[in-house]
Amino acid sequence: MDTSPTRQPEPAALAATVAGLQARARTELAELVAFKSVADEAQFPKSECEAAARWVADALTAEGFQDVATLDTPDGTQSVYGYLPGPAGAPTVLLYAHYDVQPPLDEAAWISPPFELTERDGRWYGRGAADCKGGLIMHLTALRALKEHGGIPVNVKVIVEGSEEQGTGGLERYAEAHPELLTADTIVIGDAGNFRLGLPTVTATLRGMTLVQVQVDTLEGNLHSGMFGGAAPDALAALIRVLDSLRAEDGSTTVAGLEAQGSWQGLQYPEADFRQDAKVLDGVGLIGDGTVADRLWARPAVTVLGIDCPPVVGATPSVHASARALISLRVPPGMDAAEATKLLRAHLERTTPWNARVTTEQVGQGQPFQANTDSPAYTSMAEAMRVAYPGEEMQTAGMGGSIPLCNTLATLYPEAEILLIGLSEPEAQIHAVNESVSPQELERLSLAEAVFLTKYAESKA
Repeated sequence: MDTSPTRQPEPAALAATVAGLQARARTELAELVAFKSVADEAQFPKSECEAAARWVADALTAEGFQDVATLDTPDGTQSVYGYLPGPAGAPTVLLYAHYDVQPPLDEAAWISPPFELTERDGRWYGRGAADCKGGLIMHLTALRALKEHGGIPVNVKVIVEGSEEQGTGGLERYAEAHPELLTADTIVIGDAGNFRLGLPTVTATLRGMTLVQVQVDTLEGNLHSGMFGGAAPDALAALIRVLDSLRAEDGSTTVAGLEAQGSWQGLQYPEADFRQDAKVLDGVGLIGDGTVADRLWARPAVTVLGIDCPPVVGATPSVHASARALISLRVPPGMDAAEATKLLRAHLERTTPWNARVTTEQVGQGQPFQANTDSPAYTSMAEAMRVAYPGEEMQTAGMGGSIPLCNTLATLYPEAEILLIGLSEPEAQIHAVNESVSPQELERLSLAEAVFLTKYAESKA
């Protein structure tokens, strides 16, 4: 395949081509969404992830990528890599997405089946539609459009991760062991999103995350609450006390020794908009203090992800011998995740009451990330966003979520420029039931990426 561009495509012609590729994009996204690619064998068969990886590898091969490989990463999952050479002397751009997804949660709460792409009210619904199978389709659409207009003006590497949602670090460890594989001048992470539907946005900061499991033990076995309750130490009650200590009265995170007063100086998030986006029930207050942007992008935030205890249905009148919880702590830029983990574990151990036995275990960790927004790649992306979103200027925002690979890439390739874009705007409801993607946003961002690649190549000529 000839990837040498003869001339830069006219934006209007490129936009028309991208629009013409949307039917194919929908078909392929439906195929991808159908894979139940949750990277947790306790919930879904590993074969679902393996089938999704094969789909990605086949798609890259069909587009003429060389060296297509399914990489067995140290966490037992697979990432897919491919390389598409461009003109001699052209810069190299690495495009990232992930094919693994969050579990569907309560499938009964989905209006349409979570693994069946369904069009409704102008959006496409399905688990992974926005996060991040749609990101891969965005990359493919941009490249296909450029091929129809003379060729792709840069060398392209694509890496599609298989365990990003689990935070088990497989691709990070693989990249560290094979640092030559993902070298690039610029890296486009397609796993973020616009601040608002139709408002072009790059994400400049990411909070890191640590996951800690805490277990409290008090008795050799459960006891009858009538005979022993009132004196026997209840492990579940002890755990509730521990978890409550992680928040102040206003809901702010209060891990002893952890700075929690950071402020965000960029794009602000009006409280009314946040309440609507988060679907906060009428009359229920938000937690924490400071601006919403402070709380989401500049401060640590603790969340109890799960508790092991008997459900209400079938519960017996017992004093519980053991109880366990999984805790997430989001860590803002400027804070070290490893140090935050130490402080969280120390806090959990110190606040456990009644001399109960407590054990803590770190089960995942990723550092926060901050991009250099003054780089040439950001200038090229801003120009591209003006083409894709007429009348709008590109905004720079933070994101409360974590993409641990960003820091690994920044460490391995300190000269590389890293941009984060994607389809996960608020209406997408990623990680929740009824996740969806806006086909208009997919079209606009595919165009933006195609224009970006041409403008970035010009800037490096």
